[in-house]
Amino acid sequence: MAIAFPLRLAAPLFAIAAVAGSAVAGTPELPAPLGTLLVGNKAANTLWRLSLADGQRLGEAPTAPAPHEIVVSRDGRIAVVSEYGHREPGHTLGVYDAHAGQLLRRIDLGANTRPHGMRFTHDGGHLLVTTEGSDALLQVRLDGRIERVFDIGPGKGHMLALSPDGRHAYVAKVEAGTVARVELATGEVLEKPAGDGAEGIAVARDGSVWVSNREADTVTVHDPETLDVIATLDSPGFPIRVGFSADGQHALVTNARAATLGVFSVLQRRPLAVVALAEPGAEYRQTMLGRAALPIGAVADPDGRRVYVAISGGNQVAVVDTARWKVVERWSTGDEPDALAIVPPAPAAAPAHAAP
Repeated sequence: MAIAFPLRLAAPLFAIAAVAGSAVAGTPELPAPLGTLLVGNKAANTLWRLSLADGQRLGEAPTAPAPHEIVVSRDGRIAVVSEYGHREPGHTLGVYDAHAGQLLRRIDLGANTRPHGMRFTHDGGHLLVTTEGSDALLQVRLDGRIERVFDIGPGKGHMLALSPDGRHAYVAKVEAGTVARVELATGEVLEKPAGDGAEGIAVARDGSVWVSNREADTVTVHDPETLDVIATLDSPGFPIRVGFSADGQHALVTNARAATLGVFSVLQRRPLAVVALAEPGAEYRQTMLGRAALPIGAVADPDGRRVYVAISGGNQVAVVDTARWKVVERWSTGDEPDALAIVPPAPAAAPAHAAP
């Protein structure tokens, strides 16, 4: 049940230290996860495919400069990469065969530069993408046609989420510290305060909108209809992304400066655990926050047993065991990993039948 008034939870979080390695001795082995993990390496301008079974690299494909976000179609066949650009603003989306990793086509967005957050529409026929250079939300066909341009106004609309019924798109605005809701049928925009540096955004199964506010060190939970704040959760250390576990029961927040993964109860809207993501003794690359681990993108495995976190400053993915909320493996990536997405296994080919 939604809380009808703003609530600030300041209870201390239970810190869990990160560990590297495999399962604890004596723990029964479970079947290896299936499918592949897509990794967008921003500095390397590449898209990697890693085996979910063991983290081995299966393939690499070039992207246009600075791949920032990745989305996979509902049928698992297509992956789209937003190509944000480095110093020069990017203006393209790369469309890939999700299983083979091959570039199928590149969509040119023209004057709509700095594409970032993306989601497939519920019917799967269109892609929604924020473009910071034009303060817009675009509705794009996979053949490259831009069908609609929604003006969402200034404030650096960054990440994007969809309502469960597909009627509304929600955009977090970093510079404005707000969340905007776009009614896709009419284009009507509603905007309300979230917190300073509002960046990450995701929608829970109950429809509530969760926003990570990196400058405020908070996560705000919003009523989906009014966008009013109904709960405020402390998440120290530059909370930059928010998502959910496979079962929808846990909100997962990457705290970039603290190098932690915050775990919250969605139902109770309270902290449950903090997973330390930095590797003791590791030397990290220079990042926007100095020499640091800098975790950014995170995605939950559909089987519910793992969460994968991109360690941007360490060129690796941290694999988190959700039963113990601990890092159990670290997988190598390209230079500056950020966006992550999971591709389910390809359907088995139908067996050939001998001629009668």
